[in-house]
Amino acid sequence: MKLCIFGAGAIGGLMAAKLVQKGEVDVTVIARGPHLKAMQEKGLVLRSEGQETVTRPRCVASAAEAGVQDYVLITLKAPALPGAAQQMQPLIGPGTTIVAAVNGIPWWYFHKLAGPHEGRRVESVDPGGAVSALLPPEKVLGCIIYPAAEVPEPGVIEHTYGDRFSLGEPDGSRSERAEALSKALVAAGFKAPVRPRIRDELWVKLWGNMAFNPLSALTTATLDVITGEPELRAVCRAMMLEGQAVAEKLGIRFAIDVDKRIAGGAEVGAHKTSMLQDLERGRPMEIDALLGSVVELAELVEVPAPTCRTVLALLRARGRLAGCY
Repeated sequence: MKLCIFGAGAIGGLMAAKLVQKGEVDVTVIARGPHLKAMQEKGLVLRSEGQETVTRPRCVASAAEAGVQDYVLITLKAPALPGAAQQMQPLIGPGTTIVAAVNGIPWWYFHKLAGPHEGRRVESVDPGGAVSALLPPEKVLGCIIYPAAEVPEPGVIEHTYGDRFSLGEPDGSRSERAEALSKALVAAGFKAPVRPRIRDELWVKLWGNMAFNPLSALTTATLDVITGEPELRAVCRAMMLEGQAVAEKLGIRFAIDVDKRIAGGAEVGAHKTSMLQDLERGRPMEIDALLGSVVELAELVEVPAPTCRTVLALLRARGRLAGCY
């Protein structure tokens, strides 16, 4: 299996290190700048569960150097995807599977989703169809990310918690390509279930991210504060209930209730969300993937979502003022 990780930052680096350790997959990572240089010179360092290991995946700066792959794992932040899609083209051949390990509502969301909206484009994450034209939804395998990791310094991945990457075909089938990737990830030490309703799981993760992340960026508060301070928790809960209404109109089934999902966020403790980390580092925030897309879908299914709309307006203003949107 030839597998390329495009955007080998924290999550991509974690996956690469574990897959290389197992040695059953031909892994190439595409990165840039000091991170790429450090990996090429010293290897990819993984700090996880109190241990430090050094692996040596093939590290290159461009897709042209990597060539056509069996699987392309996209582990970029959502705002980078429209610009990066063209760069990925040398990786994609007739039999390539694109694994979208990207947070939020993905560009392929309505592909093979039976119902009145099948094939619809989500403009917030696929402006003008620019992403789907270059990364065809029929090549996509869905992937939900659960681990948390950071890049404390170039060439080093610090794995904080989590080991699950749920996979799923947009049409709910149990395909050979999904099974093969699941097997490779499990062999590398991850949990990688193949889900028949991947969008249900996508929404359970997004359910927290659509509220926790924006509120953290607006207040600079960590998860324990957002879920524990009564007024912030109330705003968070209102946003999540609006998101649930949108999702259920689209046929999503929630296996847990909103308070249990908030409690799950509280258990993480004094954690800075990825959006807050991006804000502090002056990087583009995943505003549209995590919240703008939810508001877009609310309009589609005629759910008012006033709290989400207000927070989205504030968040976009915050991002523009900080140069992160």
